[in-house]
This record gives sequence, C-alpha cells and structure tokens, in this order.
Amino acid sequence: MSLPLLKLPSLDLLRGFVAAGRRMSITLAAQDLCLTQSAVSRQIHALEEFMGTRLLVRGHRSITFTAEGERLFRSADAVLQQLQDVLGELRAAQAARPVTLTASIGVTGLWLLPRLSRLQQKLPGIDVRVAASDNVADLRHDGVDLAIRYTTPALAPAGARRLFGESVAPVAHPLLLASAGKSGGLPAEAPLLEFDIPNPWLKWQDWQDLADAGGKRKKRSMLRFNQYDMVIQAAVAGHGVALGRIELIRPLLENGQLAMLAEPRAQPDDGHAYWLIQAEAEPRREVQQVADWICGEAWA
Repeated sequence: MSLPLLKLPSLDLLRGFVAAGRRMSITLAAQDLCLTQSAVSRQIHALEEFMGTRLLVRGHRSITFTAEGERLFRSADAVLQQLQDVLGELRAAQAARPVTLTASIGVTGLWLLPRLSRLQQKLPGIDVRVAASDNVADLRHDGVDLAIRYTTPALAPAGARRLFGESVAPVAHPLLLASAGKSGGLPAEAPLLEFDIPNPWLKWQDWQDLADAGGKRKKRSMLRFNQYDMVIQAAVAGHGVALGRIELIRPLLENGQLAMLAEPRAQPDDGHAYWLIQAEAEPRREVQQVADWICGEAWA
C-alpha cells in the first residue's frame, strides 16, 4: 500500500537520514549537509516519529540500522542517488548551454561580426553561438535564444526591442568617385550592384534620377547578388556602386572603405527596422546580458 504524495515526509528528513546511513555517522552526515549534529539528529527523530518506529540504534559514537531502518535506507538511498544524478546532469547541461543568436546573413556579416570582439571583452565568461540564416526560425522549437529581425512595428512580436531604423544611400569605393566628375551622378562606367530580392527599398529603380544625372539615360550594366553582404563586399572591392544600408555599413564608411554618393533616404517611422526578439519573456541571466549588450551597441 503506497502513501499519497501529500502524506510523504519532507525531503529534508529523508536527506538527513540517508546522509547518516551513508556515513554511518551523524557527525559526518552533519558535515556533509553543512548542518549541526543536533539538527541532523532532530531530522532523524522527526522521521522516526512520522514512521512510528525506530530507524537507528544509537550506540557510543556509532549507529546501526534497525530492520525497518535498513529497508527504508535501501529504498531512499537509491531514490536520492537517482535524483542527484539527474539534477547534476541537468544543471551541467544548463551551465554548458551557449547563448544562441540568429540573424540574417547580411546583418551577421556586416553588423554583428565586427562587434563580437567587444562582446567577448564585455562578457568573457559567456559562450555565444551565432547562427546566420535568412530563414525565419521558430525560436523555441529551434533552441534559439535571441534573434535580430528586419520587420515593421506592426509585425514585430510583443516584447521585441527596436534596435535601429534603416536609411539607404548609394555607396562605392572612394576611388570610383574620381570618375563621377561634377555631374553629381554616379560614376559613368560603374556597374550597379543590386541585392536580388523583392524589396523595392533596395532597388535601383528608385534611384534612377541619380543614375541618369545630366538627363542622359544610359543602360548600365548590373551585377545582382542573392546575399546582401556580397553586394557590399563587391562595392568594397571597387566592382561598382551599391545601395548601402547605412546602419549596417557605418564602420566601412568611417574607416574610408566606402563613401556615400548621395544623401541617405530613411524609412518612415512605421517602415522596416531591425528588432531584437527574445524566445523567453524571462530568459536566463546570460541571455539577458547578451540581449542588453546588443541593445547597447545598437543605441550607442
């Protein structure tokens, strides 16, 4: 006949009894549990009162089991050892679990990677796993803690934090600017570099007035890429003029690898921006630290 959960003795009572049984000493059991000897004795007495029978025979500086005590010890010791093993494995797995962050390939390569050294300096004890993908992930199902997403305020999930908006301008290697002359347009012979996705914000059609400066319409050669970071790499290499997402490529502008050929055009307040999404409303401490670091970098 088994007892209902409600009527089981406290785990503290069983723990004190098992600790004493493992060491066959109340004194050593007290040391193992960081308790006083009298505290462990009280636990064992309370368990005996609950059981209605003696469990230990106390001698001079020694203890032995009664028949009932030995039977209870064998069962309780096995159960507590199994619990120790499982809890130890779970805690070890949790401690070793890295913070997984996902972002598009372009955001990862252009914005996140150049900043990772600062993350390591700020949070040296945290393991971070970066998963670059243009696919929309189910954060909880895929084991992702944080995601940087390009979306609108209306579509951003509850709890998402806006990192920064988006402004776009033509950019090229500074050496290409010499061929632009005083026309105010783009370098005459430079190919146009375009991100080959259905996003009108990054299409050259909206910048045709700049491309046709001087009233001369000329069909330009165009290079298209299926990854945005490839568009920017081609511009840095001097292969043409790209539509630069200023917030993503700011370090390249600041160090002179790229230069703007016109003033940026910014998305409206209700337009697309970059947002930080958390899988859990109350994440574990290291996830929160990485999330706060990302926001600090974005808002600096």
